[in-house]
Amino acid sequence: MPDTGIMKAMIGQVLRDSIGRRGIPAVAAMVATPDETTYAGAFGKLDSTSGIDLKFDSIFDIASMTKAVTTAAVLQLVEQGKVKLSEPVSAYLPRLSKPEVLTGFDDTGQPVLRPARKAITLHHLLTHTSGLAYSIWDEGMSKFSSFRKSRPTLMFEPGARWQYGPSLDWAGRLVEAVSGLTLEQYFQRNIFEPLGMKDTSFIFPAAKFGRLVGSSCRQPDGSLKEDARTLPDPPKEYNGGGGLFSTAPDYVLFMQMILRQGRGADGGQILQPKSVAAMTANQIGSLSAGKLKTFRPGTSGDVDFHPGFTDGFTYGFLINHEAFPDGRSAGSLTWAGIGNTFFWIDPKCSRCAVLMMQFMPFMDPQAIGLLGEFEKAVYPGRTGKVFAR
Repeated sequence: MPDTGIMKAMIGQVLRDSIGRRGIPAVAAMVATPDETTYAGAFGKLDSTSGIDLKFDSIFDIASMTKAVTTAAVLQLVEQGKVKLSEPVSAYLPRLSKPEVLTGFDDTGQPVLRPARKAITLHHLLTHTSGLAYSIWDEGMSKFSSFRKSRPTLMFEPGARWQYGPSLDWAGRLVEAVSGLTLEQYFQRNIFEPLGMKDTSFIFPAAKFGRLVGSSCRQPDGSLKEDARTLPDPPKEYNGGGGLFSTAPDYVLFMQMILRQGRGADGGQILQPKSVAAMTANQIGSLSAGKLKTFRPGTSGDVDFHPGFTDGFTYGFLINHEAFPDGRSAGSLTWAGIGNTFFWIDPKCSRCAVLMMQFMPFMDPQAIGLLGEFEKAVYPGRTGKVFAR
């Protein structure tokens, strides 16, 4: 580990400067080893109206950072022998039986579909190789999304390539179908309560409203327009691909569990080591993951977590095969939320880090610039260039 005093000073300076120099309204960050927190800090305000200072345990909408939690829940069911990674999921999710694949559009602009040759498996869902895609980052789905669909449509044959999409939404529904619990109930009983994640939930309680971080959106002129900070409505259904509210300290508890080979701080086994091994090893062979072209620039910029390199995907995380010169080691795990919340887990160096902001679009240049500076500060002494800034 680097000198923690130097690291704390560097991180604090980077985050403090981001409020003024980068115009970022609010940011919270934490760094930890498997057993202790080595940095925790927050800068900015919950919103401009309240004037309340952000704290390191303020509550963020973590969006797709939910997906890693859903993956852990699925692997618990695999450990119990209730589901298999290689079996078709249609036995539990009938709407995914006999899927169709979009092959293009005819001369009149109508979609051309054919039956899929392969069944969608749990492995496909957990690795984003199912063929399901978000319209934000897939041209075919972007065009197809305006057509009425009786069932989910695939953009490619299951297993053919990696493409980010709503696969974990379906994995969450599988957890509910197999366990007989809602996803909120399952997460609380089997992951959050055992890990002590007291501020993580799909349901935002009114009593915690004073800790909710407001959101903003980048305007064409470059300014950020603040949304009114209001109490989130209870969800009508629970989504395995997004929807959790959480804090930096809570998400660190989840990441520390991965670093401890599935154990919580009290020694309780949340996941078996073999499941953690599956979450920390590439599961998509030579396919490339983590690079996406946007078709909705107001929602997200182009995505490239590791420019110039080909990354893989585990059950739950993007994994980099090559080290970042300024930061994380080869074999590190990462993902993010669309409001510019980021995390990574570095098993080789036995540390994890989370950086939370709350504005859009995703991959905003100022957010990515701060992420690069934050990562460099977490690894003082390493040289090179992580992100183009």
